[in-house]
Amino acid sequence: MTDSADSADTAADREVFLPVAAQPSVDALCEQAVRAEQRGYDRAWLPETWGRDAVTVLTSIAHRTDEIGIGTSIAPIYSRSPALLGQTAATLQEVSEGRFRLGLGPSGPAVIENWHGVDYGNPLRRTRETVEIVKGVLAGEPVEYDGEYFDLSGFRLRCEPPSPPPAVDAAGMGPKAVELAGRFADGWHALMVTREGVRDRLADLEHGADLADRDAEDVRVTLSLTCAALDDRERARESVRQHVAFYVGGMGTFYRDSLARVGHEEAANAIHDNWQDGDRAAAVAAIDDDLLDALAVAGTPDEARERFEKFAAIEGVDAVSVSFPRDATTDEIDATIEALAP
Repeated sequence: MTDSADSADTAADREVFLPVAAQPSVDALCEQAVRAEQRGYDRAWLPETWGRDAVTVLTSIAHRTDEIGIGTSIAPIYSRSPALLGQTAATLQEVSEGRFRLGLGPSGPAVIENWHGVDYGNPLRRTRETVEIVKGVLAGEPVEYDGEYFDLSGFRLRCEPPSPPPAVDAAGMGPKAVELAGRFADGWHALMVTREGVRDRLADLEHGADLADRDAEDVRVTLSLTCAALDDRERARESVRQHVAFYVGGMGTFYRDSLARVGHEEAANAIHDNWQDGDRAAAVAAIDDDLLDALAVAGTPDEARERFEKFAAIEGVDAVSVSFPRDATTDEIDATIEALAP
């Protein structure tokens, strides 16, 4: 976490959050990462939902690139055991020659229970245990762990542990989840949050670091920012508006609650309730221009660059990753990568 004033000299690193929506091929995702590397982005993050798995794609990207960092944002903690997540992180650190960063998170019950068939349980406790076990695996020592979810004893990596070990980040939206990241993880991933919301949650991060007697400056803060920078301004804004409505309205209650928590309760409830009632048009219409611009970057390339810089200048944010709407085409993704390049 940086502690500098907002200025061009102290702006956050610029990263790219590869599309969560289905792409034509693994090769298309690799090409997007290559293009990001060529344009000077610092890292390419890849989410894992219910499309292609992140591990195979990131391995392919590692072999196609030379310098850009790679990472998972996020790998769900319910779909793999903590030990396997540790093994995977060690292997991706090896194949990328030290460029990997592991982002973990609980996702939500809509995905975990309906797709993976696993009880969502207590996501905070499970996240903590997963982070602790993964760090133990990466240290290369025998893992001894007695937790609420996991009871492990005696095993260690059969291969040499990575040196240096990859950082382990945690995603979170609520105060307790962000506090947990500050207390146990190497970084916090923020997504779908307003500028004011980021500032509110940074206080929770600092509290978590204090509980662990850590320096909050050592906890890296990465903000994933939905972006569309297109010559067709209306297409850019409508695409992002649809994206926000899908997450707030259709992906459980976490996004709705997060938006309500930072002063947008009426809009959050309207988006969620209309979406759940099947009135998608009303859900989208509930996102006015002010809310859209508070959450995302959407407009012409010049507008988008100006708005992006406001997020990149938030004190305490170390990196901002350019993310894309669900319905963005490969051409629109490429145009946005180009327009917002460092």
